[in-house]
Amino acid sequence: MNRTDEFKAECEQRIKSYSRNEPLLDATKKFMIESTPAKYSYNFSWMGRPIIQYPQDILAMQEIIWKVNPDLIIETGIAHGGSLIFYASMLELLGGEGQVLGIDIDIREHNRGEIEKHPMFKRIKMIQGSSVDTGIVKKASDFAKGKKCVLVVLDSNHTHDHVLKELENYSPLVTKGSYLVVFDTIVEDLPRKFYPDRPWDKGNNPKTAVFEFLKQNDRFVIDKDIEQKLLITVAPSGYLQCVK
Repeated sequence: MNRTDEFKAECEQRIKSYSRNEPLLDATKKFMIESTPAKYSYNFSWMGRPIIQYPQDILAMQEIIWKVNPDLIIETGIAHGGSLIFYASMLELLGGEGQVLGIDIDIREHNRGEIEKHPMFKRIKMIQGSSVDTGIVKKASDFAKGKKCVLVVLDSNHTHDHVLKELENYSPLVTKGSYLVVFDTIVEDLPRKFYPDRPWDKGNNPKTAVFEFLKQNDRFVIDKDIEQKLLITVAPSGYLQCVK
């Protein structure tokens, strides 16, 4: 075994040990409970645009994109556009003709303007409308035709019914070996009524939708290695690898 393989093996063993490290797991849980209402994830940007993600999940997405080398990344939920810029910049580094498709029910004009004038916009297309609207799904499906590797990220409305519809509509676009990433599954693991001004809650969130979806779909499995490595993530059980 060469030094590179040895280092990789050391990492894998260390990551596996985290599942038995109760103080570390407890500290992680406490951090998520305290950092969420403090809007910790709102403090970061990518190439000048707010990304509203935890740094750990940003790094996980970087690893996934580098690993699968998609020629199309579809994301539902645009907000300030930081994630679109991030994905586009990764595709730029990879070379090729990779594109990013962003879908949002309300692309605010000031955000649209900032995204459109960004250097990475050359790889980005945006569609305004509900991600579960039949017409919007068809536009996304048409855009994905002919693509060899498609990665999908769901990060819009976090209610069970909405996410389940997204999973049903967009999972067929994901290609074998790629990923379907569902953000904010963490809602199920937080105390009840943690989001008093939002319609999602414990029992009605992306994670409950993921579990319901996986009962009916055997093309995807939860990549537990990712969340076990990250520890701090808003997507526990949300990194779904397409295996068929």
